[in-house]
Amino acid sequence: MKVLVIIALMLCVACWVGCGPKKVSPVDEAEGEDMGRTDADRTREGELDPGDTEEPISPLDAEDEEEIILDHINFDYDKYNLSDDATTALSNNGAALMDNPDLHVLIEGHCDERGTEEYNLALGEKRALAARDFLTRFGIAKSRLSIVSYGEERPADPGHHEAAWARNRRAMFVLR
Repeated sequence: MKVLVIIALMLCVACWVGCGPKKVSPVDEAEGEDMGRTDADRTREGELDPGDTEEPISPLDAEDEEEIILDHINFDYDKYNLSDDATTALSNNGAALMDNPDLHVLIEGHCDERGTEEYNLALGEKRALAARDFLTRFGIAKSRLSIVSYGEERPADPGHHEAAWARNRRAMFVLR
């Protein structure tokens, strides 16, 4: 019986020693402290030079890449026909899209606050369609161009005067 008690005590001591606090190596400790810290944190604390990063730079982040900006166009009151300024802007947009065949665009049609909600939604759609039709005649695949009408829902200028209304009568181009 004494032997069984001694064996049981030895097993308990062995389990207690084995389950005790884990020894942490300096490498494990450094990795644990680093969790959740960003490159910006390490740069601020002097651990990284501002130009160093741990993640690869994507082609879109490269300095030699151009940012693509598409021009928005404006419309006259209660119209959806394209002015000379609008066709110039759309030609520039078409050239940019031809140079970047992987880009897709959402064309948003907008109106000023005058008119009923239903009327302005229909007019916004006609404006977006006019811009899309121009770009498809320019050579951009229709499958790359989506349209939506916001009518008067998203004004660029919340004012209630002619200058604000002129800014709100527009088609905007959002890259997707």
